[in-house]
Amino acid sequence: MKRVVSVIWFVLAVGAAGFSQTDLQPAAIVRLTKSEPITVKQLRTEVELMEKQAGRTLNAAERRQVLDVMINERLAIQAAERDKITISENEINQQIQQLRSVLVQQLGRQPTDAEFATAVRNETGLEVPAFREQLRRQLIVQKYLQFKKGTILNAVKTPTEAEILNTYNLAKSQFVRPESVRFSMIQIPFGTDKNKARDTANRLVQEIGSNPAKFDEAMIKGQSPNAGYQAGDGGYLPRNLQAQQIVGQDFMNAAFTLKQGEVSKLIEGARGFHIIKVTETHAQKNLELDDIFQLGSRVTVRDYIGNMLLQQQQQEVLKKASDELIEELRRGNPFQVMENNLNW
Repeated sequence: MKRVVSVIWFVLAVGAAGFSQTDLQPAAIVRLTKSEPITVKQLRTEVELMEKQAGRTLNAAERRQVLDVMINERLAIQAAERDKITISENEINQQIQQLRSVLVQQLGRQPTDAEFATAVRNETGLEVPAFREQLRRQLIVQKYLQFKKGTILNAVKTPTEAEILNTYNLAKSQFVRPESVRFSMIQIPFGTDKNKARDTANRLVQEIGSNPAKFDEAMIKGQSPNAGYQAGDGGYLPRNLQAQQIVGQDFMNAAFTLKQGEVSKLIEGARGFHIIKVTETHAQKNLELDDIFQLGSRVTVRDYIGNMLLQQQQQEVLKKASDELIEELRRGNPFQVMENNLNW
């Protein structure tokens, strides 16, 4: 029996060692200024991340594209190091702060470090230190691209009024703002005790009734951390299928049954109870160029089309500049792909 167990452990150990050695084998070697391997493990990790985001298994051609992107990145970083292009910690921190600002808008407060780490993990599959390193590499590549191809990148022109008008006329039928309401909301999350949440909700319903002034009083109390419920501006709700899939049919029906200033009855949602008061109502509207494109903003249809056309130009120019830089960096074959190591 001991001998059999020993044999089993030996086989497992050899298998694990073989797998580890395979992972450490190079999938490619980049050597523009120095020899830098891309290991099978590094390629596998990147492919698995892509597969997770895509929700499917990548085929051999797609895995090869992932490897090409990794090669291009390392070529650009080696070239940047050669040309003394660097990224400071302050520049990385500025980018991190911008990402944290997005969470501030979503949460209505500063996120904790744990909440930020969770958001990064959910979006990228990476822990914060690995994400910072990825961000550093991306910023270096961006700065080097600007350094080498700034003339092309800076040649983008602002769309003319004629171009904006032509785009608007071609897509005029699509510029329709659906019937919408803005509402204030009191929300009692289910949490771990739905019965307790229901008791709180019923108490609020009795206190408020259909009285808008009482609703406003409850809204103010809801700003307190010990209120037992949440309250705030719910924003604008369009009357369409996409919005209904988010808020639910009962919520949608209640919101568009109320007149401006009226208070709803108790609404049970998927994650909590709600009481709302409609603060604005907007009928469906065919938008002209100077109309606000999205309620709650100052962006007009003209602004929206202009920004869209500008972004299209920027994407085209960015692709042209990137393709030129990649072609230049790959001249002379400063890398080698180990084809035999890609069969996994």
